[in-house]
Amino acid sequence: MRLGLVTGYSGPRMQSTIDLILEAERLGFDSVWSGEAYGSDVITFLAYVGARTSKIKLGAGIMQMHARTPAMAAMTAMTLDGLTNGRFIIGLGPSNPQVVEGWHGVPYGKPLQRYREYIAIVRKILAREAPLEFNGQEYQIPYRGQDATGLGKPLKSILHGRPDIKIYTASIGPKGIELAAELADGLLPVWMSPDWYEQLYKPHLDAGFAKAAPGKSRENFDLAPFV
Repeated sequence: MRLGLVTGYSGPRMQSTIDLILEAERLGFDSVWSGEAYGSDVITFLAYVGARTSKIKLGAGIMQMHARTPAMAAMTAMTLDGLTNGRFIIGLGPSNPQVVEGWHGVPYGKPLQRYREYIAIVRKILAREAPLEFNGQEYQIPYRGQDATGLGKPLKSILHGRPDIKIYTASIGPKGIELAAELADGLLPVWMSPDWYEQLYKPHLDAGFAKAAPGKSRENFDLAPFV
């Protein structure tokens, strides 16, 4: 078991939070996690934490998918990971309809389908095996809609980031838990009680592992509950 510190959203007393994080690093905590809703953003805060620390991992819990294109999420992850010597963990989530539609002004849509496509695109960008092309229900890269200029060509990241940056997803629903086990490197089960793991989480994790690439199991999958 590894201990992590959850700071919640960064707020008006950010220096107090930084002092807490520095003490957690001194005590040997493995990771620190921050989030975002409709105030402070998670990445700026973690970048500052990264500059003030040297060992503790930096987890985004979460980056709102609707607020960033998959390409921007990958660019941000590679940049922050490079600046902090490989300490960044991508945490993705759909937030909720109130924030997505009431703050960002975009449709909430189908979060599980967005998860599936988002993770696939981010992994393609990190891998840099070929110029990026993707044709899905939520994302089309290059864009070829009716209002497209026709000038968009497939591109490959000019930044050589770490290809194996871990991707966690946040979920409390059965289908989301299953999808995390199938596609992600870890799950952020918010407000999880360990007492309920066998009943509420294990069956859906096992169902996801059954759909995943060969060799994936609970032993090589991270579970990072907020307790």
